[in-house]
Amino acid sequence: MKTDPRTFILENTDLMPPPHVPEIRLHLASEAHELWLKTEEDLDKIGLPPPFWAFAWAGGQGLARFILDHPETVAGKQVLDFATGSGLVAIAAKLAGAADVLAADIDPWTETAVRLNAAENGVELRFTREDQVGKAVDADVILAGDVFYDRNFAGALIPWFTRLAGEGRLVLVGDPGRSYCPKDRLEQLAVYDVPVTRVLEDSEVKRTTVWRFR
Repeated sequence: MKTDPRTFILENTDLMPPPHVPEIRLHLASEAHELWLKTEEDLDKIGLPPPFWAFAWAGGQGLARFILDHPETVAGKQVLDFATGSGLVAIAAKLAGAADVLAADIDPWTETAVRLNAAENGVELRFTREDQVGKAVDADVILAGDVFYDRNFAGALIPWFTRLAGEGRLVLVGDPGRSYCPKDRLEQLAVYDVPVTRVLEDSEVKRTTVWRFR
């Protein structure tokens, strides 16, 4: 790795609450930081994968809001936060009383971001970089924010989530209208208007739905 993740994150983010989840503070990129403007070539030079962990995506914000507003969803349970990114949803689950939260993401930079964010919010999370897709899991609840943005990725996730739900596990996803969200397999639980940054999205507010896999 060409750059120390902790140093880079601290120098290129600000501590701030996501607009829809003000109870939580995260190390996020703001428009004042150059991280917004770096090209893929710039990122490659410093050994940085696309920094999804540096932004509070609408699906994650909606899912975190739902968890905090309905703590009984995770209280006392084993939770897997899949594709955790900044760790927002995992932190929300722990704050809502989850017995154990495993934050999973294959991005090698994410672990540092999650640990910094967890410490800022006074919670302890476990973390794994192992690819979880298709695997058996021990969790009672599987959470996934904003994961249906790519056709191939969605094609791998849908049968996995469906199988986990069929085993009696609660599978919840937060989705802001991505193209590959399988609405025909889902039960709507809540809808939020989530403020987002126009640099990332095509609007300043994204209508975000929390769904349960049937």
